[in-house]
Amino acid sequence: MKFTVSQSALSEALAVVSKGMASNSTLAVLTGIYIKASEGTLEFQTTNLTISIRHKIAANVEEEGETVVSGKILSNIVKTLPDAAVEFEGGDRGVSILCDKSSFRLNTLDARDFPEFPQFDLEQTVELPSALLSDMVDKVYKVTSKDSSRPVLSGVLLTVADNTIRLVATDSFRMAVADSNVETSSLEGTFETIVGGNTFHDALTLPSMTENVLIGTTDSQVVFVFGNTTYISRKIDGQFPNYKQLLPDSCATTVEIDLPQFAAALKRVSVIALSNPSVRFDIDAEGKVMRLSASSPDQGESTESIPVEVTGDSMSIALNYHYIFDCVNAASGEGKISLELQSTMQPGIFKSYSKVNYLYLLMPVRM
Repeated sequence: MKFTVSQSALSEALAVVSKGMASNSTLAVLTGIYIKASEGTLEFQTTNLTISIRHKIAANVEEEGETVVSGKILSNIVKTLPDAAVEFEGGDRGVSILCDKSSFRLNTLDARDFPEFPQFDLEQTVELPSALLSDMVDKVYKVTSKDSSRPVLSGVLLTVADNTIRLVATDSFRMAVADSNVETSSLEGTFETIVGGNTFHDALTLPSMTENVLIGTTDSQVVFVFGNTTYISRKIDGQFPNYKQLLPDSCATTVEIDLPQFAAALKRVSVIALSNPSVRFDIDAEGKVMRLSASSPDQGESTESIPVEVTGDSMSIALNYHYIFDCVNAASGEGKISLELQSTMQPGIFKSYSKVNYLYLLMPVRM
C-alpha cells in the first residue's frame, strides 16, 4: 500500500471516523482505524460493534492495499503535522508516514481481523436538512435517560409526517419535544424510529456533514448517509412511551417570561441551592411578578423577583433548577418563554415558539 494525501483532508477524515472507535476493548483491532487504498480513493472505517462509520476521500494511490492502524496514535500524529502532503507506505507489518521533515513508523494490525462493514437494505428513508435537524437534536438529546435498564428511554423518538419533523425525549422526570415544518415531498406516509440520544448528536456533528442527510432504517439498524460518509448504529427496540397523554388540554396559569432576564435571575438564586436543587416559583397574578427562591440549611436563602405577564390564577410550584437550566439553554436565542401550570403537584410546562417549536415538561419537587 502506498498513497499520498493532504494533511487537511486526512485530519478531517480521521475526525469523522474516530467517533466510531472503541475506547476500551479487549479486541485491539476495535481501537484501530481500517484504511483501504484503491483507485484514487481512501476508505476509512471504525467500529465499536454498536456504531460503524465509513468515510471516503480522494488521494493519489500508487499501490492499493489495506491495513489497520492505532486510531488514537494516528490521529495525534496527523494533528501535529503541517498542512502539506502526507505519504503513507507499508502494510500488515507496519506503515511509514512522511510529511515535510517528519517521519514516523507505526505498527499495524491485520486488516483481515477487522469486522466487515455492516450491509444494509433500507426499509424506510427520509431526507432532512442537516442544520435544522442538528438544532432540534441539540434541544432534546440531553433529556434522554442514562438508566440502562430502560434502553428505550436512552433514545430520541424521531417522527416525520405531513411535512413536520418531531423529536421527543424523556427520562421519566422530564420530557422535551421539538418540532418544525419542513418539505418532505419524497416521503410517503410516516417515518418513525428511535435513535440513541448521543448517537443522534454525534452523527449530526461530524465535520463531513452535508446540507442534507438521508436517514434510513432496517430491522436492527439506523443508517445516516451524507456525502461520502455512512454512519450506522444499532436500532433501539421497544415501544416509546405515549408522551401525548402527558400533555394537558388546558392550564390554570400561563406566565410569559423574558428569557434572558429569567436565566440571569435563576443563575443567581440557585447559587444557594447546593444540597437542595429545588427552586420555588411563586407567581402573583395580580402583581404580575414571579418570585424565585431557594434555601439551604447550611448556606442560607436567596430570593429574586422578575416582572412577568400572567394569565389565570396565582400559583406556587417547586422545580429542579438543574433541569430548568437545560431547558433555558435549549431555548437560548429566544426572547420569550412561557410557563404553563395546572397545579402545585402537576408538571410545569415551558414553551417557546420560533423556527423550532420547543416544549419542556418537568415534574415538580416537594416544596
